[in-house]
Amino acid sequence: MKLVSDIFERLPQVWVLLGLLFIAAGLYLGFDYSLVWIYFGIGLVCLLYGALLFFFLQREGRPTSKGRTLSRDFISIGSAVPMSTQDKDAGDS
Repeated sequence: MKLVSDIFERLPQVWVLLGLLFIAAGLYLGFDYSLVWIYFGIGLVCLLYGALLFFFLQREGRPTSKGRTLSRDFISIGSAVPMSTQDKDAGDS
């Protein structure tokens, strides 16, 4: 499932790149070519669609898992410091 979510996160960039490629192709063909305005129109639509997708993905937010949550008082085993026997004997007197 991680692969699918990574692909969906990159879709706005793909649409923007596609729009830029259409605009670049229109500029490459030149204004003497009769279909150059169609290239520019498709490129502009792709750019706007990519921006719209980006806006909606940002508005939706990243999915967060509600898995295991630890309390603030949780102490991991690695952070516990064992008491030495000398400290224990010193506290008895």
